[in-house]
Amino acid sequence: MAVRDRVGDYRRRMRERGLRPLQVWVPDVRTATFAAEAHRQSALVAATDSHGDEQDFVDSIATSWDDEE
Repeated sequence: MAVRDRVGDYRRRMRERGLRPLQVWVPDVRTATFAAEAHRQSALVAATDSHGDEQDFVDSIATSWDDEE
């Protein structure tokens, strides 16, 4: 059986189970561009005031994992 036929059979079986194919594109974390942007963003986070209004808001709406059912 050719690869094309096996893939077709597999996709047919998955569709019969109520599933559909989904393609997802994600950033390539191996590139220099990604590394530079990650570094830039992490430097911005490190330079922010951790005791600002934004963190107070996040803390006020945060739920402890222990409190979830």
